[in-house]
Amino acid sequence: MLNVFTLDNGRLKGGTLGGLLQEEIATAEDLAQSRPVWVDLEKPSAEEKGWIRDRFGLSIPEDIVDDDLEESARFYEEDNGELHIRSDFLIVGDDGPAAKPARNVRVAFILFNNVLFSIHDEDLPVFRLLRLRARRIPALIEDAKDVLLKLYDADAEYSADVLEGIYDKLEAVSIRVLKSDVTDAEAGEVLSAIAREEDLNGRIRRNVMDTRRAVSFMMRSRMLNAEQFEESRQILRDIDSLDSHTAFLFDKINFLMDATVGFININQNKIIKIFSVASVALLPPTLIASIYGMNFKNMPELEHPLGYPFALALMIASVAAPFIYFRRKGWLK
Repeated sequence: MLNVFTLDNGRLKGGTLGGLLQEEIATAEDLAQSRPVWVDLEKPSAEEKGWIRDRFGLSIPEDIVDDDLEESARFYEEDNGELHIRSDFLIVGDDGPAAKPARNVRVAFILFNNVLFSIHDEDLPVFRLLRLRARRIPALIEDAKDVLLKLYDADAEYSADVLEGIYDKLEAVSIRVLKSDVTDAEAGEVLSAIAREEDLNGRIRRNVMDTRRAVSFMMRSRMLNAEQFEESRQILRDIDSLDSHTAFLFDKINFLMDATVGFININQNKIIKIFSVASVALLPPTLIASIYGMNFKNMPELEHPLGYPFALALMIASVAAPFIYFRRKGWLK
């Protein structure tokens, strides 16, 4: 899919598709007539890449969204003036058995001749957020660099909203964990919920770290005017605050994890205690039975008429005595 956005008094302007200010280009003639500031390509076909090459003189490589982590591969400028930036954007997984998990999606940006090109494989919430915001707010965007900065700003805001959701879910988990009694089944569910939130929190931290690198690169490249440079500094300040919040959530997650594992250990100790008490209580009757099972010739109790009931009574008493003692000590609770 190829979407083209033009500027109209600081707003992203185009046709209407699904309630968003955007225009889906169906033919090469449609693209030739447009004067875009942002060209968004979602899973572009070879034909659509050919339209971009013919219209803008820009060749889009096949491996443009590869997972290269080196900064030299993610942020660089070509001799012809193409500025390449690769960034990760977060998608929060939906609920349900068939829903996809949370994930980071790689987006390749190319800034060329005052046009921003974005290439990615999935529709992103941050992109939808910017389109809606650009429709409501006049004079929000002045050029292609503004589009890129607003995307990073929306990305930081989206991450902040997701962090608030994580905190709310961890509060619900805390209520379940910090009650007086937690069963093993409940503890298993809690651990699963904590693991999901820990994974999402880690993805957000990776996402904001990547955004910081991209914004810092834009600031170092001297491509921004004074107003855009100040906006970049504000984005970095927002990211710093998100870093602190993710660290706080990691501490809370670790606490809940330790508390849950502690309850599991307590439940296991209760089971082990039962077996320990039973084994200790059965030691005396076992000893008595072993003694009277000896095959010595001179054992006076063997000839006693009440020897057998006496041995049984002695074994029962030896079992009851430890239980009475343990109960008085409070070890059976």
